[in-house]
Amino acid sequence: MRIAYLGPEGTFSEEAALAWATPRGAEVVPFSSFPALVQAVEVGLAEQAMLPIENSLEGSVSGTVDLLIHETDLKICGELVLPVRHFLVGVPGTTLAEVRTVTSHPQALGQCRRFLERALPGAGQVAALSTAAAVAGVMEAGVRSQVAIGTRRAAELYGAEILAADIQDFDNNVTRFVVLAEADAPPTGQDKTSICFSVKANVPGALYEVLGVLAAAQIQMTKVESRPKKSKLGDYYFLVDVEGHREDPPIRAALERMAEVVAELKVFGSYPASPVPVPATSRAGA
Repeated sequence: MRIAYLGPEGTFSEEAALAWATPRGAEVVPFSSFPALVQAVEVGLAEQAMLPIENSLEGSVSGTVDLLIHETDLKICGELVLPVRHFLVGVPGTTLAEVRTVTSHPQALGQCRRFLERALPGAGQVAALSTAAAVAGVMEAGVRSQVAIGTRRAAELYGAEILAADIQDFDNNVTRFVVLAEADAPPTGQDKTSICFSVKANVPGALYEVLGVLAAAQIQMTKVESRPKKSKLGDYYFLVDVEGHREDPPIRAALERMAEVVAELKVFGSYPASPVPVPATSRAGA
């Protein structure tokens, strides 16, 4: 089995793909964009695709959400929650006193702001296309004045030395990935279902009427958000995750009732719920 992920090697996406693929004896294959991941499964270049869908600090990944709404009928068959661990890496032998520039993806720089202000207050910051690209660039330059923020995997791939570990500002920072395939997963008893809908009219109580179906059935929501419909200002799709599988009788009945009161309803899929990792208890350099 082949798992498509957003490359290059050494990114959090590859880390998530490997965590999913290794226990299943699958191989991971990098692609250059979210649409390319979806197309890889649709045309048979891969059996599954792993995409980030939300981060606990930054919120939803709009590219993935929009693909699910507008551009594919692939189903969510699994999810994986990955702790976001950032490492300061550089040419072997580098000391913090030598550092003049720190490079990484802008989100990584922002998520390590406290560490950078305290440990490297005089260092400039340079944005890179990805954390992996930042590590590769530093190692290619080969000078001790430049360091990068990246993953442990990127450090191993490019031969960088880890100068400080777990430098992220928040230990509970996690990214949730979803796995897309031609079909979703069978019931396990510990499942989630993701759906998308729009209301028939933008009038008082329209959303309440739809969500009231779930409340009346005692179905627990784990996530709710809105996305623009891309038609006109003020029109939205609503995305909801609930506990349970679409084949469970209460969920099935609720979906049938919701279909009667909404304008559009799309079930992204049902899949086993992934446990949320326990946050790290300490961070080097904090």
